[in-house]
Amino acid sequence: MEHILKGAPVAAAIKARTKEQADALAARGIFPTLAVLEVGERADNAAYLRGIQKNAGSCGIEVRHVTLPEDASQNEAEAVLQSLNADASVHGILLLRPLPKQIDEAALCGMIAPEKDADCATDLSLAGVFAGKKLGFAPCTAQAVVEILKFYGAELAGARCAVVGRSLVVGRPLAMLLLNENATVTLCHSKTKDLPAATRGADIVVAALGKAKALGGEHFGENQILIDVGIHRTEEGTLCGDVDFAAAEPKAAAITPVPGGVGAVTTAVLLSHVAQAAGKNK
Repeated sequence: MEHILKGAPVAAAIKARTKEQADALAARGIFPTLAVLEVGERADNAAYLRGIQKNAGSCGIEVRHVTLPEDASQNEAEAVLQSLNADASVHGILLLRPLPKQIDEAALCGMIAPEKDADCATDLSLAGVFAGKKLGFAPCTAQAVVEILKFYGAELAGARCAVVGRSLVVGRPLAMLLLNENATVTLCHSKTKDLPAATRGADIVVAALGKAKALGGEHFGENQILIDVGIHRTEEGTLCGDVDFAAAEPKAAAITPVPGGVGAVTTAVLLSHVAQAAGKNK
């Protein structure tokens, strides 16, 4: 296994598979399409959308950007979402968040048709992850972690995995995905007693706390695989993850960089979900 687990080659492999599937669908007159719904404008959303559009073009996925003004009402947002659900030419839906305060985010997420829920925004999709059933798609970031581990040949069956972070976006669904690979998973969080002891005893540590450099050298043993999901901007303007890379990297058998690690794979996973959803189109 390589020491620095870069996301780019993983993303490239996923996009190549997606392009092959999209081309086969296009031959049948089906053009995989992702609708991205945005209420208001945010600079971070704009950057994310540009990344989606850039990558979509290289793997045969069409992107339809649907925007509503910042002051749009709940009824207006729901009407647009209902129309996307009903549109047979749309195969995946992504709702950019956070939403303006007048919008009930949970209600809007819950309206997405599960078969079009490209990033596990609905309770039904999440239930599918926990039940091990295909009722939608897993969260893209959580699945990206598994894709990286598999690509670089990590042995998941029987591995001791410590997932640090219990959000419904990454931590908890990732624990389920790893369990489905027959790993033994410890789900840790900021209130875990003696967190360093829990992480040092693992073969694989996934940091998803959402706090810059929350895990330092004392949290890691020798020859572990470290996956860093976090991304933060420091006061100096540089990017860092949830792991103190300088402290952890010398000990690790393998480690993902920030940037250039998990984030690079997440968008590729999203687009693969759209192609898979289109493949179920009758």
